Amino acid sequence: MTRVAIVGASGYTGGELLRLLATHRGVQVTVATSREHVGRPVHYVHFNLRGVYRDLRFSKLDTDLISERADAVFLSLPHGVSMKYVPAFLEVGMKVIDLSADFRLKNPQAYRYWYGFEHPYPDLLRKAVYGMPELRRSELRDAQLIAVPGCNATASILALLPLARGGVGDLSFVVIDVKAGSSEAGSKPSLPDHHPEREGSVRPYSAEGHRHVAEVEQELGAVTGSEISVSLTPHAVPCVRGVLATAYVRASGEVGAKDLMKAYALTYGREPFVRLVRNSPHKYPNPKYVIGSNFADVSFAVEERLGVIKSFSAIDNLVKGAAGQAVQAFNISAGFPEGEGLKFPPLKPV
Repeated sequence: MTRVAIVGASGYTGGELLRLLATHRGVQVTVATSREHVGRPVHYVHFNLRGVYRDLRFSKLDTDLISERADAVFLSLPHGVSMKYVPAFLEVGMKVIDLSADFRLKNPQAYRYWYGFEHPYPDLLRKAVYGMPELRRSELRDAQLIAVPGCNATASILALLPLARGGVGDLSFVVIDVKAGSSEAGSKPSLPDHHPEREGSVRPYSAEGHRHVAEVEQELGAVTGSEISVSLTPHAVPCVRGVLATAYVRASGEVGAKDLMKAYALTYGREPFVRLVRNSPHKYPNPKYVIGSNFADVSFAVEERLGVIKSFSAIDNLVKGAAGQAVQAFNISAGFPEGEGLKFPPLKPV
């Protein structure tokens, strides 16, 4: 049995980690930290977990205590905070799964541009494995430091990966439109994300350049072997969970639906958590039908008149976009079956 600690366990993502790992047959959650709720049972914050964790209480963040009581640690902390603790956990031989952006980018200079700080551990950036199984499955095996992708980046990459691998789209310049639920803002949102302000509205944000672009350009550029440029605009929509990414790409020559079907089938035909949506009443992905699950639904359309490919991806931002992908990557790295703790279908209706 692998002992696991969750640092930052009182937020939405921490709660999802607790929910998913409760059914994991190879894991025992031994530590759950929270600054505000030390001493309280985890169900004090996560009411849905009443009766699931009967004895687990929130504790303070103590690296010595965590290293004694756990073999692996999931870090669900704000950007710029995780990096303060990662080196200490690695030094004592723990497996680290970081859900912040602190180790996602390989170029230290990118942190100065996108996050406004100098990265103090460029050596760890080289060692960290980007935690998207569909991209980095072989590298994740035995990985000690896993950098879990961002939710908007996850949806965008999954939409575009078949085009990158199949060479059917020109990725030199890509436009991505993202619709995102309110839980992306975390459990302590700003005023614009307060429910009375958000309900009934649709608004763009980070329109000058969203920082998840750096991940999309990095990872897809590695696939194509050439530089790509991405313009991504997220939109806040009045739902709690879910991300829908729509990417627009110029076709590479004469490309039809059969060519795209082949590219998607070759990319995702054996992927356990990616579903191609085509021959159903719902022709294109809808986040409503992945809620609560680790599935990603993908599809495409060709606007032949303009030679434009539109690729779509829908995920639950808290599961496939965060905690679920973290558990999936952890399973691969630790030698567990990839779907352990994740074998449940989406909820319907929601």
